[in-house]
Amino acid sequence: MSTVRADAFGTGPLSRAAALIHTLVTVEALLLLTAAPGLAGLLLLDPDPANLPLAALCLLPLGPAASAALYALHHRSRDLTALHPARDFLRGWRLGALPVLRLWAPLLGWLTVIAFTLTHFTATGLPGWWAALLALIGAGSLLWGAHALILTALFTFRARDTTRLAAYFLTRHPRATLGAASLLVLTAAGTALLTEALPALLAAPLLLSLLHSSRPVIAETQEDFTA
Repeated sequence: MSTVRADAFGTGPLSRAAALIHTLVTVEALLLLTAAPGLAGLLLLDPDPANLPLAALCLLPLGPAASAALYALHHRSRDLTALHPARDFLRGWRLGALPVLRLWAPLLGWLTVIAFTLTHFTATGLPGWWAALLALIGAGSLLWGAHALILTALFTFRARDTTRLAAYFLTRHPRATLGAASLLVLTAAGTALLTEALPALLAAPLLLSLLHSSRPVIAETQEDFTA
C-alpha cells in the first residue's frame, strides 16, 4: 500500500495542476527578470512614433527571454516531484540567446521600418493600398517570427535554415499559423482594451499556448529535419 502511494505521489491531477502553476509562475518571473532592462526602458518612452527605434532596442532582451521560456515550458515535468523550471529556463537562455538574437534583431528592425512608415504614411505620397499591403506584410512577419522563435528555442539550426523553415511552416501548417495569429490578435486586443502591461504579465501562459498550437510544427521538425 505504501509503495503504491509513493509511486503515485506527484502524478495525480492535483499534482499536475500544481506542477503547471509552479512552472508558469517561475518561468514568468524569470522572463520578466531577464527582459527587465528593456521593459523598464519601454515604460520611460513616450508613445511617440519618433521613439519607435528606441522601443525596438528596448525589446531586444525579450527575444532571448521568450526563447528561454519556451524551452523551459517545453521541457517541463508534469510530476510535482521532478520540477526544475528555473534550471531549464537558464539552460534555454544560455543555449538560445545568441541564435535568437540573430533573427530577433533583424525582425525588430524590419517591423520598426514598417511601423514608422505606417505612422508617417501621409508624408510618403503613396497610394492608400500600400498601407494595407505594409500592414499585411507586418502581420506575416510577426507570424514568421512566431515559428522562428519556436524553432530556435527547441532546435539547433543555422540562422538561414531557421529562416527557411519558419517561412515553409507558414503555409505547411495553417492551423499552427492560425493559432499564432489568434494569440497575436488576443494580445493586441487585451493591450488596447485593458493595459499595455498585459503581454508581459501573461507572457508565460501565452507562450504555453503558442507551444501547444505549434505541436505539428515541432513534430514535423523532429521527424523530418533533425538527425
